[in-house]
Amino acid sequence: MSHEAISVFDMFKIGVGPSSSHTLGPWRAAQQFTSSLQKRNLLQSVTGIEVLLYGSLAKTGIGHGTDIAVQLGLCGDDPVTFDVNNIHAKIADIATMKKMVLAGKHEIEFDPKEDIEFLFGESLPFHPNALTF
Repeated sequence: MSHEAISVFDMFKIGVGPSSSHTLGPWRAAQQFTSSLQKRNLLQSVTGIEVLLYGSLAKTGIGHGTDIAVQLGLCGDDPVTFDVNNIHAKIADIATMKKMVLAGKHEIEFDPKEDIEFLFGESLPFHPNALTF
């Protein structure tokens, strides 16, 4: 019988919610998105962002913290080093001010209630957990 060796790091993931595929994945995707904007010198020209969550990410997004993870990733915060005690205050500030500092460098208008859309009935090809920016 074959076996696969795994470590404790494979079993326990860092994230803001109960499912790393619904938090850590979207957080890293948001970081990768802002990083790609910076590499192409486009970050400063961004005036707004719309986040579309599909399928499983839409259906369990709020309950699993996907919306929170995406916002923190867009702000440039790192899931490994971000102090979890600051999550509520940061997310509340974004909602109240309707602004975020994209990648920690460029302020944009952002209203989570308007700019994060949960597309419950739609899926993207290849994986049920998908999002677009």
